[in-house]
Amino acid sequence: MKNRSVGFRFVGSRDKNKLLKGLIWAYFFLLLFEGALRKWILPDYSTPLLVAREPIVLCILFYSVYKRLFSYNLFSILFIIISFVSFIVAVFITHQNVVVALYGVRIFFLHLPLMFVIGNVFRFNDVVKLGRVMLWLSIPMTVLILFQFYTPQSSWFNLGIAGDLGGAGFGGANGFFRPPGTFSFISGTVAFYSLLSCFVSFFWFNSKYINRILLIASTFCLLIAIPFSISRTLFFQFVLCVLFVLFLLMRKPKHLFYSFFLSVFIIMILFFLSKTEFLGTAVDAFITRFIDANETEGGLVKGVAGNRFLGGLLEPIKASVDMPFWGMGVGIGTNVGAKLIGSTDSFLAGEQEWARIVGELGFLLGLSVIFLRVFLACKMIFSSLMKIKKMNYLPWLLSSYGFLLVLQGQTAQPTNLGFLVVVGGLILASLKSDSLRIRKKAKRPGYIKYGVQKLYFK
Repeated sequence: MKNRSVGFRFVGSRDKNKLLKGLIWAYFFLLLFEGALRKWILPDYSTPLLVAREPIVLCILFYSVYKRLFSYNLFSILFIIISFVSFIVAVFITHQNVVVALYGVRIFFLHLPLMFVIGNVFRFNDVVKLGRVMLWLSIPMTVLILFQFYTPQSSWFNLGIAGDLGGAGFGGANGFFRPPGTFSFISGTVAFYSLLSCFVSFFWFNSKYINRILLIASTFCLLIAIPFSISRTLFFQFVLCVLFVLFLLMRKPKHLFYSFFLSVFIIMILFFLSKTEFLGTAVDAFITRFIDANETEGGLVKGVAGNRFLGGLLEPIKASVDMPFWGMGVGIGTNVGAKLIGSTDSFLAGEQEWARIVGELGFLLGLSVIFLRVFLACKMIFSSLMKIKKMNYLPWLLSSYGFLLVLQGQTAQPTNLGFLVVVGGLILASLKSDSLRIRKKAKRPGYIKYGVQKLYFK
C-alpha cells in the first residue's frame, strides 16, 4: 500500500493487521460504552458485562501470536511470568479462591501485554484517526454530562449500574453530583477528557490533520466539561497537559504570540459564559468542591501533591512491613474480589494503587510490578522527549496523561485499566513515526526490519 505523505510502502501489512486493528477498535469502543450497556441497554447483564472486554483481549492476543505480531519484550514477558506465579501463590498459599485469583491475574496476563500489541500493530496514522474519533465523540459526551448535571439522580440519564434509580452520580457540591457520562463512574469521565486534552493539544499543533471547526468545538467541550465534572483530578490533568504544551511552545517562540492571543480569546469567552446561569452554576459548584476538598485534605499542596501522589509512592514501603511476604493474594484488593470472598471492605489490600499491588502480591512480586511500571513510564517519557527534536509532538502530549497513568494509575477498576492499556499502546505506536520518516531517505531500496513488520522504502 503506497502512502505518498511519508514516502514508504508496507508489504503485505494491510491484510495482516486489518483484523487485529478491528479488534483493537472494538476494545476501545467497548471501553467507552461499556457503562452505557450496563446502565441503559442491558442492565440485567451488568455483572457479566464487567468483563465484556476480556474475550476481545483473548482474541487479540491469540491472533497476534498466530500472526507473529505479539510483542515479546521484557515487560510483556515479565508481566506474564508474574501472573503465573501470583496465581499459584493465591490458589495454594493465600486466599485460595480460584475465581478471585483469575480475576486478579487477568490484569497482568491479558490487559498489560495488550498495551504492547497495540503499540506494535497501530501506526502513527491509526493514532491520529483515534484522536479524530475522540474529538467527534466529545460533542455528544459533553451534551450528555450537561443533562446528567442538571437532571435529578432518579432520571434516565443518571441511572446507575443495573438500572439503579439511586443514580450513578458521585458526591459533588451545592447539591449537584459528578456526572459519569457513558461510564459507570466519574473516573471514566475524567479519563475520557484527560485523553481528549492530549489530542486537542496535538491537533492545534497539527491542524492539517483535523477539521478546524471540529477542533474549535471540541476545545470548548473540553473546557466546559471541567467545571461540569466537578472533578479536581480532571482539572489538574488539564493543567499538566497545558504545562507539556508550554514546554513545546518554549522551543518554538514564534508560536507563543499566536498561542497567547488564542488563549486570551478563549478565556474571555469562558469568562462571559461563566456569568450566565447555565455555566455559572457549574463553575460555582466546581469552586465550592475545590475549596471544601482542599480544606478537608489540608490544603492544595499537602492534600493533592502530598497525600495523593507522594503518599501513593511511599505507602507501599509502609504496607510491605505489615504484609506477609506473599501478600494477601492477587485479586483480593479489587472490588469484585472483595465481594467474592464476602467482605464489605473494598480496599482490603490498600486504596492507593502501589499499596494495593504490594498488599496483594507481597514484597517480592509487588515491588517487581512497581519497578516495571516505573521503568516503562520513564522509558516512554524519555523516548517521547527525544521525538520532539524530530517534530513528532504526539507521544510527548499523550505522555502528559499516560506517564502518571502507567506509573501509578489504578488497575483494579476496569475502566481505568482499559484507559491505561489504550493510552500506553497509543504512546508506543506514535513513537514509531519519525523512524520511518528518517529511514525513507536511504539511498538505495531495500527491506528494513522494523519491529515485526517489514517496510519497503523507495
